[in-house]
Amino acid sequence: MLERLNNITFDRKTMLNIEIKARTQNPDHIKSILENLGADYQGIDHQIDTYFVVPDGRLKLRQGNIENSLIFYQRPNQAGPKASNFLLYHPEQENSDKLKKLLTTALGQKVIVDKHRAIYFFENVKFHVDQVVGLGDFMEIEVMDTMEMGDIAILEKQCKKYMGLFGIEESDLINGSYSDLLANS
Repeated sequence: MLERLNNITFDRKTMLNIEIKARTQNPDHIKSILENLGADYQGIDHQIDTYFVVPDGRLKLRQGNIENSLIFYQRPNQAGPKASNFLLYHPEQENSDKLKKLLTTALGQKVIVDKHRAIYFFENVKFHVDQVVGLGDFMEIEVMDTMEMGDIAILEKQCKKYMGLFGIEESDLINGSYSDLLANS
């Protein structure tokens, strides 16, 4: 349920998805598979994700040429498919620097992630092929509970199907976020 409030879009309900993040040695091969699948290519988004210090979960401001969002999410740090609950706030692009300054002043910055992200959609799945400054190449699969069934097992099965399609091995999986990897490097 999206609401407009003083020219700000806010998604008021918590959403559920199952996701994985994995290192990849061949991002072009993954892009080719997605194109052959008929996935809807959204383009390359240069994203700057600023993570803020919060007592629980993660809060990040994403500033990109395609996606601009303030995202609060909670998910376990585990390597395989994991459930993620999140809230989204969509500031107007011209206000995102002001929001970043406010949040930095109030909470403090944890880390900044700079990446170029190829974005694809196929049915209820969002795919990212990322090149992250200081970390390398990755891909993400986000299976979204668009039907609001709340059946994690079905979403996990769908995620694992795509892991097989892309040849993602358990050893490729990342258990945290890019912010964790950068903070620990």
